[in-house]
Amino acid sequence: MPLTPLAPKTPLVGEARVKYAAELAEQYNNNDSIRTLMAASGRSYGFIHKLLEEAGVTFRQRGGVRRTKLREN
Repeated sequence: MPLTPLAPKTPLVGEARVKYAAELAEQYNNNDSIRTLMAASGRSYGFIHKLLEEAGVTFRQRGGVRRTKLREN
């Protein structure tokens, strides 16, 4: 489901903030990145991160999937 874009600098408070944070959390937990959510919403990285924190999201490690190189002995 696409994220609802927000008008820049429009305050997001109360129940609307809680609902939007839940929407962001659902998308983040479905493997969207914070930068993807940022682009879809029209809001800053910090704003998205703050709402995800408020929603109680467990953040993934930075840098994406890491592959380990097999050692040849």
